[in-house]
Amino acid sequence: MLQALHNDALGKLILRLTVAGLLLPHGLTKLLNPGSLTWIGNTLATQGLPTVLAYGVLVGEVVAPLMTLIGWRSRVGALLMVANMLVAIFLVHMGELTAFKDNGAWALELQGFFLFGALALVFLGSGRMAWRPD
Repeated sequence: MLQALHNDALGKLILRLTVAGLLLPHGLTKLLNPGSLTWIGNTLATQGLPTVLAYGVLVGEVVAPLMTLIGWRSRVGALLMVANMLVAIFLVHMGELTAFKDNGAWALELQGFFLFGALALVFLGSGRMAWRPD
C-alpha cells in the first residue's frame, strides 16, 4: 500500500499543474484587461524602469505557465515564473514582506506559494509525465 504512494512523476505533475494552473488566470486577466498593463508600466516608471517591461508579466504569467503545464521546457518556464514573482514582490509587495493578516496568515501567502512552488519546479523538473520531460 505505501509503495503506491512513492510516485515522483505523479507528484511533479501535480505540482506543475497546481502552480502553473493557478498562476495562468492571473496572466490571462492581465492579457484581457490592458489597463492592468498600464498600471504595471506606471509602477515600473516610478522605479525608474522602462514601461515596456510591463509586457514581461505576460511572459511570466501566460507563456511560462503554459510551458510548465504541458511540460515543455518546464525548468525554464518555472524560472520565468520565479523571476516574475520576484519582480512583483519588489514592485508591489515590499511593504508586506513582514506583514500578517488578522487570521495569522502571511500577507504574501499567495505570492510565496507561486514563488517557492515554481522554485521547487526549477530544481525538480517536469517529471516523466510531460510532453517533453526534462
